[in-house]
Amino acid sequence: MTDVTVVDERGRQVAGHAAEDRTRWTSENALPAGGRFTARLAVEGLGPDRRRRQAARLEFRTHRAPVGERLTATFGPDTDRTYGVGQPLTAELNLPVPADRPEVRRVVERALDVRSEPHVEGSWHWVGPTTLHYRPRGYWPAHATVRVRSGLEGVRVTDGLFGGPSSPLTLTTGDRVEAVTDVAALRMTVRRNGELLRTIPVTTGKAGYRTRGGIKVVLGKEPMVRMRGDSIGIARGSKDFYDLKVRWATRVTWSGEYLHAAPWSTDAQGAENVSHGCTGMSTEDAAWLFRTVREGDLVQVVNGYGEPMSPFDNGFGDWNLSWTDWRHGSALGPRPAPRARPAGSLNPAL
Repeated sequence: MTDVTVVDERGRQVAGHAAEDRTRWTSENALPAGGRFTARLAVEGLGPDRRRRQAARLEFRTHRAPVGERLTATFGPDTDRTYGVGQPLTAELNLPVPADRPEVRRVVERALDVRSEPHVEGSWHWVGPTTLHYRPRGYWPAHATVRVRSGLEGVRVTDGLFGGPSSPLTLTTGDRVEAVTDVAALRMTVRRNGELLRTIPVTTGKAGYRTRGGIKVVLGKEPMVRMRGDSIGIARGSKDFYDLKVRWATRVTWSGEYLHAAPWSTDAQGAENVSHGCTGMSTEDAAWLFRTVREGDLVQVVNGYGEPMSPFDNGFGDWNLSWTDWRHGSALGPRPAPRARPAGSLNPAL
């Protein structure tokens, strides 16, 4: 075979390669069950017939998948929205694929297709048996379009299990917005596409309640939220207990870390760290920040005293892994245990 082109019933080309001796062709990924395909080949003779060239066309179909349970993926975040450049993608599987089945994980991972315009290098990372996250090597470009689709439908994943249909996802990114809090300086700087927009006096976590260091991602915004000390283990009656209605709250962890208005600590902002872990600022600055950022925008804490932001269990700390360690979580790459990267530059380690 000197040339092989294989297309599915929709006319989409199937990626594959010929063997070194040019007598066999193999698709890069498993073909879906019940599919129809057309192969067009250019062949030449062997030995004395080497000069004889012919074209051939072959139609074939794969066996239908047996009736049974199907492996599907649900992608996140919500489709058809605009996010910040730090927003990871997620895939939730309806059935677990344990780490001791690397060959199955490879089949699944190859089938979860991510494409962006402009193109950037990226990779999936297995967070657990049913959860994968995807991020680029660096952040997404500003004003990019990202499309995610599953090619699992009809694919034999393992003995007796085939892939099922999954809804695709499309999102766009907005401007690159970054909010960096320097704990030692008690200042937050907010930039859009590299341009400084505002410097904000802040107060962060006091001793015993230090604010987590590292890179976080905006998870959501609430114009008013009730905050109670018992939600983080502070007993009622304790001198540290609080029960407050807080305005202009920008969430960065699921456990309740926010950037928010703190009019009760105005004198400490820019002077002393007195909070229970959140980043407090004036009501005016908090309202401005609330209007300026969106889900997926980048929030970082540097020069602090708190524990590092964990990569996966309390929001999106994905960017606190170096690219090498991120790739170790892929079934398609080397796999030593990942380690968290200490807080530093806002750019992810490459």
